[in-house]
Amino acid sequence: MSWLRALKETARSGLSIERRRLEPLIAIRGAAGLALVIGVSLAFFGPVVAASSAFGAFQAAIATFQRSWRPRPVLALVSGASLAVSTFLGYLTGSRLPLFLALLVLWTFIAGLAWAAGPTAGIIAASNVAIMLVTVTLPTSVANSAVHAMMILFGGIVQAALIVLFPVRRWGAQRDALADALAAEADYARRLRHDPLAPFDPVPLMTARSAAAVTPRQARRRPPELRGSRGVAERIRPVLASLADPSLGVPDEGPERERVRELLAAAGSVLDSAARAIRHGDPVELTPSAVAALKTPDTGTLLTGPPLRAADRLGALLSDVIETAEGEGTKEQDAKAEEAAEAIKIPSDGTPPAPHRRRPTLLRLVPVVVQAMRAQLRPGSPILRHAVRVSVVAAVGYLIGTALPFGHGYWAPMAAVMVMRPEFSQTYGRSVARFGGTIVGVSLATAIVQTAHPGVTTAAVLSVLCALLMYLLMGTGYVVGQACVSAYVVFLLGMAGDDWSQTVLERVVLTLAGGLLAMISYALYPAWETPRLRGRLGDWLKADGRYAASVVDQYAEPAARGHDDVRSALLDTREARVAWQEALATAQHEPVRNRGLSRAAADDTQHALAQLGRAAMLLEAHLPGGGATPVPDAARLAGALRRATEQGAKSVRERKVPDWAEVREALAEWDARQLADEGKADPFVREGAHLLLEALEDFSRGLDGKPKNAPNAAPAPKTAPKTDPEPKPTNPPSDQKD
Repeated sequence: MSWLRALKETARSGLSIERRRLEPLIAIRGAAGLALVIGVSLAFFGPVVAASSAFGAFQAAIATFQRSWRPRPVLALVSGASLAVSTFLGYLTGSRLPLFLALLVLWTFIAGLAWAAGPTAGIIAASNVAIMLVTVTLPTSVANSAVHAMMILFGGIVQAALIVLFPVRRWGAQRDALADALAAEADYARRLRHDPLAPFDPVPLMTARSAAAVTPRQARRRPPELRGSRGVAERIRPVLASLADPSLGVPDEGPERERVRELLAAAGSVLDSAARAIRHGDPVELTPSAVAALKTPDTGTLLTGPPLRAADRLGALLSDVIETAEGEGTKEQDAKAEEAAEAIKIPSDGTPPAPHRRRPTLLRLVPVVVQAMRAQLRPGSPILRHAVRVSVVAAVGYLIGTALPFGHGYWAPMAAVMVMRPEFSQTYGRSVARFGGTIVGVSLATAIVQTAHPGVTTAAVLSVLCALLMYLLMGTGYVVGQACVSAYVVFLLGMAGDDWSQTVLERVVLTLAGGLLAMISYALYPAWETPRLRGRLGDWLKADGRYAASVVDQYAEPAARGHDDVRSALLDTREARVAWQEALATAQHEPVRNRGLSRAAADDTQHALAQLGRAAMLLEAHLPGGGATPVPDAARLAGALRRATEQGAKSVRERKVPDWAEVREALAEWDARQLADEGKADPFVREGAHLLLEALEDFSRGLDGKPKNAPNAAPAPKTAPKTDPEPKPTNPPSDQKD
């Protein structure tokens, strides 16, 4: 993509406005906390201290809007405390420019490294540095700066207290994450009715898994309906795929396929009902048609082998979903939940529920964050490059703002720190959006000031209204939020005694300077994702290979192996897949020349890896029980898969085409031994392994740019996995464990 086109695309994305669901109660609570802090500060300390405390309360409320599974009061307290410390230390060094610049560079560098702990930590740290540039200019003495710092902390405490006293949708984010996962499963079931090979995006399941991690204190307070549904949803996905896939025994058309479609439609209806119940805390209400479809005796007469086992397992899992989604309610609700669960109940296999995922407490999180930041102190790290970039820009922006005759030189570095992100598109898009929002916000605020000539109290009220609009509309687009913030700062600094006219031209010009600095810095010292695409693709190939090998290895010695390694490998391949998809989406907007991976190759290889993961998932859905017959040849194939995909990932990074000779040879020996045994061994896993090899061959062909029928490898098998002649006892898929 050319620079001109990249700039157009990022500008368009930065100025875009979306329709989002608004949360007025949360916005009103944040604005009420801000009004309370301003009122108390005005009454006891005056408008200047009130401005500092307002910045603390404002930032603490913004921190609670970030996507985090931490308790919201904790986020407010952390934001208020860190801003108070930054303000006090900044004032102590503010009178000596070299010392203040050193502190600013250090503080900004640490804030840049904070992105290693996640977007929430990075955004809060960057916002605190930006606001610190304003608040350090307000105190007049060391004692006064201590008062300002205490009132900033007071603002965070007030916001945290209001969250505790007036909770809005307690556990709402976790409810939404789990409901979204179940809704995604329901949509997947409906799509499988029309496309038995439909893809599934694992992001909702990954989000729900992240939301399910709780601290010991949270575990004691978590609603019952949030304790088990995610694990059941994880186990449903491979069962749905196994039921629908034609390669497992159900033909493309006929009464068996119609029965499968009925079961999939019923599963979608039940999962949707469970999602609504969890999202709103209501009882589960099932449709009679879904219950009838799941309980009809026709299933056993139409389906056999793996499809029948999948149908039976699906009924048991859906029953578990209903029971966990209901939680604990009144006697009438509990009776209704039991009746709904029994309506589709199929005896369970007795699998114990998985223990809850543990999230470290705030104090235990500190060494984890420090370790994550230290891990980024290596050449080539995009987080390190971002930290260097933002710290240099902050110092240069402050010097430029100080040298210009406008005064208020902090506007330039503040704008730069707020818009800079580790990615190109976000940095450029937010720079354009901040400048556009600044023009709109300052223009509206100036018009109001020139018309109404507000006093201290009126300016305070107007600033609270701007904050309310910010909290309410911040999810609709960055440009909207920046318009509200710009007007908020104008009114707040005017309340503190700033010259009203002084914040118009200087703020626009210095904001433009800060945005240009941010954009120029990324062009001069970039962290492009395009050159790393092959590495991301190799990581996904390696993770997929480990997952497939772990699944195949389960068939070698069913009685001697657990499923923990399969679960771990599945989580790794999900993370690698999402990392690849995010990197590919980012690279598409970068003005960087192609580095050896064309768009066609990217599409073909990711499709092949998706098929590799799907083939492994189908095998996982029918893992043998402890008493099943061992398949010794599976062990050699699993080892070949591990070694070949590890070497293949290395070849991808070195711009070579992977070769799967070892996997081909292991499978050929297995085929020969199967023929010698005259079909006595179970052919299911062996022929499923042919699908794995076919996906690997497709990957090499896609990477090499050859058509699928190109003769660069042994021909793919024409047979698909066959159904078992006799159903065997199976364990549930390994997704049941964390």
